Amino acid sequence: MRLEYAAMVFSKSTDNKETGEMQPSTFAPLSARRLLVLGGIGLILVGMLFGDIFAVFVLHQNAARVGASLAAAAHAALAGDHAAVLASFQDVGSFLENRGTKVDTHVHMIDFGYLALMLAILQPWIAFEEKAKRGLAWLFLAGGTLLPVGVFLIHYVGLAYSPLQTIGWASIFADLGGLLVILATLGFLLGLMNHFRSHAPSHVKDGLLPDRSTESRLLLGGGMVLVLAGFLHGAYYAGVDLYRHEALDTSILTNMAKAAAANDVGTVDRSLEAYGQLQGDKAVNIAAHAHIIEYGLLAMMLALFQPYVRLRESWKLRWAYVLILGSVLLPVCVLMELKFGLVAGGLADFGGLLVIVALFAMWIGILRYTGELDSQAGDVR
Repeated sequence: MRLEYAAMVFSKSTDNKETGEMQPSTFAPLSARRLLVLGGIGLILVGMLFGDIFAVFVLHQNAARVGASLAAAAHAALAGDHAAVLASFQDVGSFLENRGTKVDTHVHMIDFGYLALMLAILQPWIAFEEKAKRGLAWLFLAGGTLLPVGVFLIHYVGLAYSPLQTIGWASIFADLGGLLVILATLGFLLGLMNHFRSHAPSHVKDGLLPDRSTESRLLLGGGMVLVLAGFLHGAYYAGVDLYRHEALDTSILTNMAKAAAANDVGTVDRSLEAYGQLQGDKAVNIAAHAHIIEYGLLAMMLALFQPYVRLRESWKLRWAYVLILGSVLLPVCVLMELKFGLVAGGLADFGGLLVIVALFAMWIGILRYTGELDSQAGDVR
């Protein structure tokens, strides 16, 4: 495989000398591309691990507390206890803020990882010196780490010692992290525009794109199937269940309000139970839809970087299979959680763990890459 890759790069270098095309971007230890790949996969790994821990130890318990607080508020309203109603809704707000900051931390960290991988793919077309690109990469990774950490701390820091009345220090640092990400991304986009706006634009042929190894084809094809399945599931949910769920949402809340006005405790309890079931049904469908598309995109992007995963070919293929298996198992089991309960939830968490382990193995393989492919190509040239 490596000899074939070296021959491919040799043929490209010969063409480059004849046509004046730019040389493919290297993967040096401190190059912008390598920093973005390792940093991006690292962000995705930490975000997924945090999401698994959150799902096991926080998510379901938090949902139960929200449901209990809503039930307490409804019964307090029936009893005319205004103070208890207010206290219950304050508890609901606290639980939702706790859940919201955890979800935002999980989502932002993974999304920044995806963006870092996309920027890594574009590096050969960024018309800046390597030093400038490396600085932008460090700026992006700093912001991509600072924002989710700041979001995570919002629930715990609050407004303590804040110079502002409504924004705490954690929110300020989270916004600063977002600003760093925006500046770095704009910098990369400016470099991309400079490449295409040059008077004599050079044609770049990146050595990663033509890779046809077995694991690359598996990840690319499997990722496309996952994304297509996610689109089809989203279309089915929008066409069959979405409007029905919206109608049920309004109907249940209306019946609950009427029952509360009539002091009908039994109807209020049944309405609360139905409302909880409805929200659970909506949540598992949205989560399955989002996760299967996310994992599909991740597999497709990882397919492009397989030449730099310094593992045995057999193990590279095994880890690709493990990643695809986990990417299918998690969203399927999430959809079955309402029917099979903790069993399906445990299998979904196991699927997420498979993706994490496979991704970590690929990260180790990229970290172990010592430049042999680039050096082989350079020796041939």
